[in-house]
Amino acid sequence: MKLFLDSANLQDIEEALQGGFIRGVTTNPSLLAKEPKGSYVGHAQKIIELIQKHGENLSLSVEVFTNDQKEMISQAKDFVKQLNYKQLAIKIPVSYKGQSNLNVMRELTSEGIIVNCTAAMTPLQLMMAAASGAKYVSLFYNRLRDAENEETYKAEREALIKNKVVEEADYDPNKVLHETVPLLMDYPDSEIIVGSIRTVLDVKESALAGGHIVTASLKILKDALMHFKTDDSVDKFLKDFESWIK
Repeated sequence: MKLFLDSANLQDIEEALQGGFIRGVTTNPSLLAKEPKGSYVGHAQKIIELIQKHGENLSLSVEVFTNDQKEMISQAKDFVKQLNYKQLAIKIPVSYKGQSNLNVMRELTSEGIIVNCTAAMTPLQLMMAAASGAKYVSLFYNRLRDAENEETYKAEREALIKNKVVEEADYDPNKVLHETVPLLMDYPDSEIIVGSIRTVLDVKESALAGGHIVTASLKILKDALMHFKTDDSVDKFLKDFESWIK
């Protein structure tokens, strides 16, 4: 299991880099929109500079911000050219409103561009993206769980079940991860990234279910280090030593 930081905040990224526990950074347009306005590529370059400042060579995922396939390819190539970073991965949504983006992934990977297929919800989406050459295939863990009860999408949910695209249990992200792992056996170079993480237990459970990489906020990753018995133990060590050294 590897930990990635899901953030575009430069302070959070530097703090995580100082801790030495992350092996990559993932961003998306929503995360960038939380930061001060500026150049999309310019902000990504600042992230790369932080990674290099700390002597690391970590994966960095940036996402296209268009639904037009030709523009996706153009943006991806521009990002690669302008950022000139070997470990750069371009995030491409697996599909959008009935249109598969597998052909985009295939074209980019055929030119040596690393692809992170994003917004996947099913084992077959993840497997087909890997088959198309994606290095990373990303499951949206809690967004999938939310979909089981979202009233807005009741008709769509029922249609998928009726048409045998999914079954009712397919809204359990841990089940999806368990089923995806054997489907990726023919694609050993692809890794499952688990995103949409909301709690520390999400990190543990998704990794044990088969996720190769979990990407989460700095708050969640820091919370994973905290325990009251750790504090209690350290307090006792220090008090015992203080008594002895006197």
